[in-house]
Amino acid sequence: MKFRNALLAATVLALPVAAKAQPLTGLYIGGAGGVNIMHDETAKVAAGAFGAGGHLQTRVGPAADLDIGFGLGNGLRVELEGTYRYNTIKGLSGANNAGGQEQKFGPMINVIYGLDGLFPSLPVQPYVGVGGGYIWTQDRNLHASGPGFAATAGTRTDGSIAYQGIVGAAFPIETVPGLALTADYRFLGLVDHRNYPGQVNGVPGKIRLDDDFNHTILVGLRYNFGVSPPPAAPVAAPVPASPVSRSYLVFFDWDKATLTDRARQIVSEAAANSTKVQYTQLEVNGYTDTSGTARYNQGLSVRRANAVAAELVKDGVPKSAIAIQGFGETHLLVPTGQGVREPQNRRVEIIIK
Repeated sequence: MKFRNALLAATVLALPVAAKAQPLTGLYIGGAGGVNIMHDETAKVAAGAFGAGGHLQTRVGPAADLDIGFGLGNGLRVELEGTYRYNTIKGLSGANNAGGQEQKFGPMINVIYGLDGLFPSLPVQPYVGVGGGYIWTQDRNLHASGPGFAATAGTRTDGSIAYQGIVGAAFPIETVPGLALTADYRFLGLVDHRNYPGQVNGVPGKIRLDDDFNHTILVGLRYNFGVSPPPAAPVAAPVPASPVSRSYLVFFDWDKATLTDRARQIVSEAAANSTKVQYTQLEVNGYTDTSGTARYNQGLSVRRANAVAAELVKDGVPKSAIAIQGFGETHLLVPTGQGVREPQNRRVEIIIK
């Protein structure tokens, strides 16, 4: 009990840090498969004055989940999960042999936060969450025997309130907008114990099972409906303001402040054209898209502007003639919501005045 309470408390305390997560917006569905590892269950066998007990041990078994959910666009999402887990029994401490099968199935409602905004440079989208629901457990052909006892039970299904903690990550598949590979760990616990009638030493008795805790590792796919394909990456080109260009745009890859070969060509053209006109100053203004936090984006925009300014100096422009500014995720070239990776907003503008 202390273990599961500590796990729930740690997960709940972790949720507020996801407030600036990159959002998952609108309807989505998902499916996953993996393995379920059960803690040893506490088992007690009783008939009249006779009693025996031990820890029921199980083998690793398969698990599967189906999800349908809705992203609120602020890092928070709510989903309905249908879950299934199966394990076979391999032994009982204190017994010579034991066997049977146990499977669990039922609905869970999960509340999940994406943590993308805290780690904008990561290629994955981490998340944490908690859930609650109702799980039915079906035990089949339970049997155990040991010194002084032999117990059997048939097939029975009991339900229990359940809870879970979730830690995982999504890996977006850029070639299919809205599709992502997911991998997560889920701790599932059942609140109630189970009492099964059966035969103990040839007379009516019962088998009680308690402490049903499950560690589940899942890998699957998630699809977010309504996600538009990203616009084609713009070709960096000078923006003419007059017969002699006075303004130039240099574009950057996501979360990068390094110049591409094409970007260096544009900077070289700007430096060369600055010698053909009378100017007093070159403004170098850096910008970002809205993915990541505002604080991180401000620093990234300055690094981009510094990279362009350094290239201008390399191409012969006096350093004293260059004014550098970073505007972060403000002054978007293409208006978007928060958390959108828009290529045309990842830019530096060179203005010859």
